[in-house]
Amino acid sequence: MKKLVLLIGILAMFTGIASAQDAKSSQNGPEIEFAKLVHDYGEIPYNGNGECEFQFTNTGNEPLIIQKPKSSCGCTVPSWPKEPILPGESDVIKVTYKTTRVGNINKSVTVTSNANTNSTVVLRIKGKVLEQPKEALPEKEAGAGSPVNK
Repeated sequence: MKKLVLLIGILAMFTGIASAQDAKSSQNGPEIEFAKLVHDYGEIPYNGNGECEFQFTNTGNEPLIIQKPKSSCGCTVPSWPKEPILPGESDVIKVTYKTTRVGNINKSVTVTSNANTNSTVVLRIKGKVLEQPKEALPEKEAGAGSPVNK
């Protein structure tokens, strides 16, 4: 009798798990999946190319709509597709960082969409902008200074 109750309990548990999987896989709606969430520029020269891309795919079964992404500061500018992304299609969110500010980069872009499970995703950029190179000043030749009036 105990074995029968145990067997029924195990069967009920597996049936519940299978039902949950079916419900999850049959959810309707868009889903967004990014190839990466962080872009590391490494060391980037002053006034260098601060552009990067974050590729994403609509893994759902309805069109995905990206709302206006918000950056953590004015030095980080995102651009995104304005048209709906169809199921199975991919696109990119481009981020441009103004590399005229020397020092560490640690910024974020918050992406909001109509996705079912992860409607808000935070993308990060990091790295370091190197100091502006000192331009070589021409050396003065001996005796080439301003004339002295006597």
